[in-house]
Amino acid sequence: MIRHKLFRRTLLLCCALALLVGPSIRAAAPSAMSQADIGVNGYYATDRAQQGRTIQAAVVLDIPSGFHVNANRLTNKFLIPTDLKIEAPKGWRVGPVIYPRAVVRRLSFSKEPVQLYEGRAVMRFTATVPTNFQKGDAQLRARVHYQSCNNEVCFPPTTREVTLSINVVGANESVKRINGEYFGGRRR
Repeated sequence: MIRHKLFRRTLLLCCALALLVGPSIRAAAPSAMSQADIGVNGYYATDRAQQGRTIQAAVVLDIPSGFHVNANRLTNKFLIPTDLKIEAPKGWRVGPVIYPRAVVRRLSFSKEPVQLYEGRAVMRFTATVPTNFQKGDAQLRARVHYQSCNNEVCFPPTTREVTLSINVVGANESVKRINGEYFGGRRR
């Protein structure tokens, strides 16, 4: 009887410890099931925007090694495409988004090859500032919706927002090209 009680108490203590320690061990260990920490940033091709002129802009996804996001155009209807939406100040005209060329890979979870982006994905677009737009700070809001995956599994889709701020100047004021790594030309 005493042995039975001692065994039961020991068993209960072990179960309680497993419940307390188990989650912390799982949280500390990296898992193939962990979603990627994808960097989302916005850039302009010039340091300022001129009234009445068009400016180039880009939203850049920095995708960690071992992960990818689905491309904008997919042949598999069950995958979620990457999609970029731009919200601009009143009167601005935003051009169509130009998505990067997709890489085609065979993955363990799909019988068919999958179109995807790996590493750095640069999505470019243009925005035209109205001639009568007030000088000063302006912002574009970019909302990118994507589904990240590794070779084994795709994670739930997510939407991330980034704000692109720029100073609007007169049409005759000079601007400097910047961020050449995203738009071509000289790097600064």
